[in-house]
Amino acid sequence: MSSKPLISACLLLAALNATAAEPLSCQTSLDEPLSKDPFVPLTPLASPNTIQLEAGSFEAQLGARPTAVMSGGVLLRRDDKLAGADSARYDPDDKALHLEGGVRYEDPGTQIKSGSAEFSYVTGRIRFEDAEFSLGSSNSRGGADAIEINQSGLLTLDGVEYTTCPPGSEDWLMQGKSIELDTGRGVGTAKGMKLTFKGMPILYAPYLSFPIGDARKSGILTPEIGSTGRSGNEISVPWYWNIAPNYDATITPRLLTSRGLQIATEFRYLTERNEGIVIGDYLPSDDIINRARHQFQFKHRTIFGNGWRNQIDIREVSDSQYYEDLGGSLSISSITHLNQSMRFDYYSTNFSMLGQIQAHQTIDDAIPVDMEPYRRVPQVLVNGSWEIPFGLRFGVGGEIVNFDRDVGVTGWRLNAAPRIDLPLSRPGWFITPAMEFDYTRYDLEDTLPGEETDPARSVPIASLDTGFILERSMANSSHVQTIEPRLLYVHIPQRDQDGLPVFDTITPDINLVQLYRKNRYLGIDRIGDTDHVSVGITSRILDTPTGRELVSATIGQTRYFSDRTVVLPGAAMATTETSDYIAQLRFLLFKNINFDFGHQWGTGADNTTKSEARLQYRPADNKILNLAYRFRRDSLEQGDLSWSWPIATRYNFVGRYNFSFRDQEVLEQFFGLEYESCCWGLRLVSRRHISTRDGTRDSSFGLQLVLKGMTSVGTAADKLLERGILGYSANPR
Repeated sequence: MSSKPLISACLLLAALNATAAEPLSCQTSLDEPLSKDPFVPLTPLASPNTIQLEAGSFEAQLGARPTAVMSGGVLLRRDDKLAGADSARYDPDDKALHLEGGVRYEDPGTQIKSGSAEFSYVTGRIRFEDAEFSLGSSNSRGGADAIEINQSGLLTLDGVEYTTCPPGSEDWLMQGKSIELDTGRGVGTAKGMKLTFKGMPILYAPYLSFPIGDARKSGILTPEIGSTGRSGNEISVPWYWNIAPNYDATITPRLLTSRGLQIATEFRYLTERNEGIVIGDYLPSDDIINRARHQFQFKHRTIFGNGWRNQIDIREVSDSQYYEDLGGSLSISSITHLNQSMRFDYYSTNFSMLGQIQAHQTIDDAIPVDMEPYRRVPQVLVNGSWEIPFGLRFGVGGEIVNFDRDVGVTGWRLNAAPRIDLPLSRPGWFITPAMEFDYTRYDLEDTLPGEETDPARSVPIASLDTGFILERSMANSSHVQTIEPRLLYVHIPQRDQDGLPVFDTITPDINLVQLYRKNRYLGIDRIGDTDHVSVGITSRILDTPTGRELVSATIGQTRYFSDRTVVLPGAAMATTETSDYIAQLRFLLFKNINFDFGHQWGTGADNTTKSEARLQYRPADNKILNLAYRFRRDSLEQGDLSWSWPIATRYNFVGRYNFSFRDQEVLEQFFGLEYESCCWGLRLVSRRHISTRDGTRDSSFGLQLVLKGMTSVGTAADKLLERGILGYSANPR
């Protein structure tokens, strides 16, 4: 029989209701066929068992075995899943609808088109024949001889092809006998998979298991292939082990053709209060130097929740040349000391305390034994500050530490420094007079004959710190300019300190931070006598609507009223009347240009002591040009040029050139070419650099193929570019 669409639809729904788990919703009919536009994401129905059915017209046969044929466009919806077709046929034996012609399906993560499909409304299973699919909002797409989806979220594909390339472009393609995606567990499995690039097979796997989305899954990660002058060709094949939701490990065999097989491991853990990582690399026998080599690193942190925390940082290598030969990074190979420490610290509003034991492994053979850093076994530091009557503030700082080393003087150092100040401030100005008393005492061993074993020092420190903040609106703009002068006066009387050891004290480079420190030494083995005033002025230009700082400029200098007689061993007494000038400029006035400049100069013939400048021009995310210059008198003078710049529609030229003007040689250079299409990219990079420790040269060559949405094959060239080019990002543009 046939009748008006709405009446037949309701009769059909009534017939289906006899076997459906819950009543079906009767919808209004469709006067027009279904639109071919993509489906709009749906709000899930109130019950996952409720089914909505819409059709343009119905032909139904009621009775003991009801049948129905729908045409003129059919829509079928269950929960947040939607299916549509030109026509449909109801089969009461299978309790299923057979969709024909222009079949389309959509749920929150999948879109499918096919010529025919079968929908079982009782089990929620849908099977598509000769289908095309796309996943999520990305370009992931493919085709399959058959696709089956069940209500539990299991997606099975037979005779499948997959790519992220757009239709009409299949530069890379994954083909396989079958893929099963379990969205409930977040795991996928594939059988008989072959990966081709430009029609050429580059990977075959009879069986693969992989995570879906952000889920973690044990298995082999993408191999890395490269070449270096020190170690020959190399290939790394990482294996990831998803031990538990809060534990995992990565085990990486690394074959170096000139040295042998290295095993690298990385274990990570995370609990409610603890987190950490353990790294261990082991090369049983280096074929070049005929010995075993290793690296070990352990980092841990515990937050106890009551103000206490614990941190452990241990790093150790088998030999001083480990990072030169096996580290793979210029910044890592320049390390001279490896920290090995365990510390507990406590923080509250007014008080903090730190306790630690600390040692260092010196891996620079040029550093003599008597210049290696001391072990602190142990060290305890405290610092507190409290408000007291009359607006005063009382504070105390101190430490007790045992310095130990195989060579030279060793022993304990006790320091206590109570202080009191009167901070006064109002909008636009502040002034803080302060008094401090510094007491230090030693208990020494291994001293030379005739030297004191328990020397002590007491010294008062007086200071006055004051400053202003003045501002004005700039004419015809939304900008505000500030002028911020600051003055610090310090008086420290002379105390004889020649008999005190030097455990951890140095003379730091002067900078804007050091300009306003009271002690000219970094460390408390020496408290420098002084009578000086440090004066500086800062000016800023701010954008009022955004609060963005457009320009900032600072200049400062210290003027001394007496000679400084306290010195470190081997240093001469300072008699100059002024320090060097310190200046710093930051320029962000233009959106595409950043400029930073720092300069230190005196009054002599060679008046420049230190200078640094950096200019970055970035008119677009994929257009970066960096130019930097560094100078330190009698130490270094370097220029650094790096860039990432498009030279054609899909080609990008990248590189870095770091040159030493003092040594007249290139320290590091790499040049590369990137190609990027819609679904894949290629990086080709050649690098050459000089070892910062022994002056030897090394070169390497890397090729990285990136299949977007899938994997990358070859050398991790993106890591080198991100480290060497400020602002560079390897993320697809």
